[in-house]
Amino acid sequence: MGRGKVQLRRIENKINRQVTFSKRRGGLLKKAHEISVLCDAEVALIVFSNKGKLFEFSTDSCMESILERYERYSYTERQLVATDATPRSWTLEYNKLKSRADLLQRNHRHYMGEDIESLSLKEIQNLEQQLDTGLKNIRTRKNQLLHESISELQKKGKAIQEQNTTLTKKIKEKEKDKTITENVQWEQHNYVDHDTSFLMPQPPPGLNMGGNYNQSGGGAGERADGMTNELDLSLQYSCHMRCFPS
Repeated sequence: MGRGKVQLRRIENKINRQVTFSKRRGGLLKKAHEISVLCDAEVALIVFSNKGKLFEFSTDSCMESILERYERYSYTERQLVATDATPRSWTLEYNKLKSRADLLQRNHRHYMGEDIESLSLKEIQNLEQQLDTGLKNIRTRKNQLLHESISELQKKGKAIQEQNTTLTKKIKEKEKDKTITENVQWEQHNYVDHDTSFLMPQPPPGLNMGGNYNQSGGGAGERADGMTNELDLSLQYSCHMRCFPS
């Protein structure tokens, strides 16, 4: 006697419904894994519970690539059979963008460490690897920016040091020129004073312009001797004056 056909309907008991969902979900995920391994097929399985909790399975290729492939295929098929292309194309484009936005939001929550209870061990490992790669790239870029900033500061410091050296040399040269100018002016001033004091004529000692004769005698011979002495003194004074340049 054969077994009767079991009628499928919603399980009213909440606990029994949850237990059945857990068992059937495990069997469904197992079957998806088996068909992907045995038949070398790309399988993507998405299940939402009555509470909105997500359960998914995908082969070695990520879920995003399978969904994008499905969207492209579905979009092409619908374009071929559509009678009114314009409204349906907008609808398909909207659905495509909405699916992608939902996927991006879910990935963002996963990157923030949220809603990761439904992820499998392999998905957790892939997520961890992606985060490690992103963190490594961020640190590499940060170190590069720090090195560039340090190099720029070193160049500016070197330029400032060169400017200070140039200014110091100019100041020393100006001080040297000023010192030389002051020394030249001082030497010229001393030379003029020395020449002026050297060129001033001094009367010879013992010169008597009024005559030098003996007052005791008053004869003509004595007066003649006095005149002779005056003439000799005048000649000596003239000779002395010609010896000094004018």
